[in-house]
Amino acid sequence: MEMIVHLHPEVFEIVKSGVKDVEARVYDEKRRKLKIGDTLVFLKRPLEEEKIVAKVVDLKVFKNFLELGKFYEMKRLYLEDYTLEMWLDVLKQFYSEEEVNKNGVVAIVFEQVK
Repeated sequence: MEMIVHLHPEVFEIVKSGVKDVEARVYDEKRRKLKIGDTLVFLKRPLEEEKIVAKVVDLKVFKNFLELGKFYEMKRLYLEDYTLEMWLDVLKQFYSEEEVNKNGVVAIVFEQVK
């Protein structure tokens, strides 16, 4: 399976640098289909002309983003100078509390394909 992941430029750059290697998402129907060995294609917004191809190497399911955020170093999840609280606030822009409570969340651990 191949999953497209749209990223803002600053987040795309830390994936490209190899520092960020965990993508956190709600564990909805689409993400439940992901398996180890599947492909992620990261596209840099807004033009989405630049891409990074990666392979899923691990999937870890958590009850919510707080648990997930406590498990990984912030630099592996998002911008290094962000606190856990700042990151959680960013996620609220994309996912409702209802979505998180219904589905849980997944840490998609990946490595770039060279």
